[in-house]
Amino acid sequence: MNRYEGRRVLITGGGSGIGQATVLRILAEGGSVVAADVSDRGLQDTVRKAGAYEGRLTTVVMDVADESSVRAGVTTATASLGGLDVLVNAAGILRSSHTHLTSLDEFTRILQVNLVGTFLVIREAIPALLAGRDAAVVNFSSTSAAFAHPYMAAYAASKGGIQSMTHALASEYAKRGIRFTAVQPGSISSGMTEGSGASRQSTGPGLPDDADMTLFAKLSPAVGQGFAGPETVASVVAMLGSEDGKFVTGTEIRVDGGTHF
Repeated sequence: MNRYEGRRVLITGGGSGIGQATVLRILAEGGSVVAADVSDRGLQDTVRKAGAYEGRLTTVVMDVADESSVRAGVTTATASLGGLDVLVNAAGILRSSHTHLTSLDEFTRILQVNLVGTFLVIREAIPALLAGRDAAVVNFSSTSAAFAHPYMAAYAASKGGIQSMTHALASEYAKRGIRFTAVQPGSISSGMTEGSGASRQSTGPGLPDDADMTLFAKLSPAVGQGFAGPETVASVVAMLGSEDGKFVTGTEIRVDGGTHF
């Protein structure tokens, strides 16, 4: 299946987890990809895993929380690709703590990376997307945006903001040819959820030592044998950015194995 043959794609958070899985999926479908990540080590891991597809993969070190880094990174990416058709905003961080013990710096950092970072990359990419072919943006929300995930208030706020922003952007740019959608991953094993990612923008939740685990009783998938792999979300992202998703915009798709019916 070569849905991405001739399509130019920028994927943030491409050095680990779902971002990396999306890079590999779109390469497998014939796309030309720039993988961006704050971690060069993570990007080199992605290049290694790309194997035979490496010829269509370029990497760029980019910190989505830093405006100048985003500006330079998106410019480099679009120049390398010769334009841009699809943007996937997978970069993000997950931190957990008791809210009454969360510092302003900690709360703000999560918003800066997840919400502001998504905005910055979109803003810088829009001119190239407007000139692209069947342009699409896929953002990363989370099931935490609509369902209770204890100890993750800041993360939930950032993902709820991304979800709302996705709807607003879809309306604003619908007549100018850019689709905006979001995925809501849940019950997915990745560097972010396990704390094993190589990237600082894919760091695990680190639940408080005294976390009440009974509060997580509702956070188990109804299908399968537990958490799914990141490729499960990558397949949905690939659909949304392809011709198959041409009539989908201004909405989100939950990918959580029925954790939240």
